[in-house]
Amino acid sequence: MPEMDLDDLRSELAEFAQPEKRGGWTPREERIIAGFEDIQRFADEHGHAPRHGEQYDIFERIYAVRLDRLRALDECRELLAPLDRQGLLAANAGAPGDGAAMDAADLLAELREGVGESDVTMLRHVRSREEKRDAEEIATRVVCRDFASFEPLFEQVNRDLAAGLRQAKPFQKRQAEIRKGELFIIGGQIAYVAEADEEFLTEYDRRDSRLRVIYDNGTESNILSRSLQRALHRDEAGRRITDPSPGPLFADNVEEGDTATGTIYVLRSHSEDPFIAERRDVVHKIGVTSGDLKRRLADAKNDPTFLMADVDPVATYKLFNLGRVQLENLIHRVFARAQLSVEIRDRFGKAVVPREWFVVPLEAIDEAVDRIRDGSIIEYEYDPAEARLVKVV
Repeated sequence: MPEMDLDDLRSELAEFAQPEKRGGWTPREERIIAGFEDIQRFADEHGHAPRHGEQYDIFERIYAVRLDRLRALDECRELLAPLDRQGLLAANAGAPGDGAAMDAADLLAELREGVGESDVTMLRHVRSREEKRDAEEIATRVVCRDFASFEPLFEQVNRDLAAGLRQAKPFQKRQAEIRKGELFIIGGQIAYVAEADEEFLTEYDRRDSRLRVIYDNGTESNILSRSLQRALHRDEAGRRITDPSPGPLFADNVEEGDTATGTIYVLRSHSEDPFIAERRDVVHKIGVTSGDLKRRLADAKNDPTFLMADVDPVATYKLFNLGRVQLENLIHRVFARAQLSVEIRDRFGKAVVPREWFVVPLEAIDEAVDRIRDGSIIEYEYDPAEARLVKVV
């Protein structure tokens, strides 16, 4: 590999990261700012400006070379002065280490040490610029000061995933474009793209943008779209969370265990249990079946699922092209806060806790079914205190 001259090395050192898009700056100015921001992050983390000297880490010395270059150029100092909150551009900002400063040729030679001359990028302990920048961006998270406004969204997403309204699908390269409002799973955390700045062209004429990403652990980061894409590709568990509208309930395909047609049924019990007897008009079993309902209810008085008592159907609803299992999960999720907690003994004395009985008026069930039909149910849950459906998003 031919020896790289000083100008080439300096050019290489100036291209460590893509900058945040700022109005009115040229691509070259953006690269200068991005390089300076790398140095600022180093100073924040270590408490001092990068230093020269063989006893220091190779990347610290690279940052020191870059900082010297920025200090030496009038145009760079003028551009960066408003951003220099740490005073790094001052000539004495970072005291040099013991020993003479390493010049560019020596620094390049050390980068080559221990590898063949054919490819300096084969150094196993040296990451590429993109990898290093991605790792820094992902690791640089701060507390989200307005997390309270995003917390209900994360709670709703978790409910939707549990109910099957949303799906977590592997992140594919062909789906690489990331937009505002999308949700992902990365590093085991749900990530929400709250904001996306205007796109800009990188030095390689690729489109990119700066994102504000909120995580469900109460932190946030400002990360480049391409950095987030690469992180999702590298994370074997990285996922894109699908949009809930219209949701999997309205999909054309039928999955195993589902049927193309479902019947929602609502029952009232003849049970003499005091709690149930006093509230018979609002204690309902809500279920879904793909078979004959009369046959399903024929032996209700011997079935703990039906509270070991006869039942009366008070409403049935025919719905088409719906997954039965997902539909049942959805209905139970909507009325989860009004679920009846009762223990029933079967014919053999075994305790059973039925899960499909709810203390909810029939009017609320009618409304829920209507909202399932039009797809708006994903925005609602039942409030027992008000005895009606309330919007949660």
